[in-house]
Amino acid sequence: MRKTTIFLLALAILVLATSIGTSQAEAPAPGSSTDPVITKSYFDQNTLSEAKVKDMIASAIAANAGGSQPSGSNGGTSSSMPATMKVVQLQNGQTLYAGAGAEFIVRTGKLLAVSNDENGIPDVTGGKDLPAGAEVALNHLLIFPAEGRGIKPSPKNTADIFVMVRGSYLLLNADGGKTAQ
Repeated sequence: MRKTTIFLLALAILVLATSIGTSQAEAPAPGSSTDPVITKSYFDQNTLSEAKVKDMIASAIAANAGGSQPSGSNGGTSSSMPATMKVVQLQNGQTLYAGAGAEFIVRTGKLLAVSNDENGIPDVTGGKDLPAGAEVALNHLLIFPAEGRGIKPSPKNTADIFVMVRGSYLLLNADGGKTAQ
């Protein structure tokens, strides 16, 4: 009886060892399509680093440097607006008028909104319309939906005035004459 028990125990261990060895041999290879675990090298190759994102943004900006805008509802024609902003310096007494669709960002100085009608200038950053005579906040994006609106120095201004401009504009002196741009 003792020999039979030892024999059965040895046989059970042998069968168990064989089945364990077989299941390990059939395990999927790490990183294969049947094993969802990924390796560090795969992760590093297939994720976006900060440097990759910056490169993608730089190439997208470079590709759009031509500045053409998509076709609008004006009969299918496309308008062209520079993609970059130009820095314009205003002197006291001058008025900077925007063309339709132009964008201004006042960087320095105290300025007032100018409008030839009751409509104001959309201050996108502040989320409000600026009526004529309202003070323009620094570093706020102003969008001009129509011509006849602009900005001029406040009588309280003592600093140099610099404005970033995208789109068409007209810079007039106090006497109404155009300035060289």
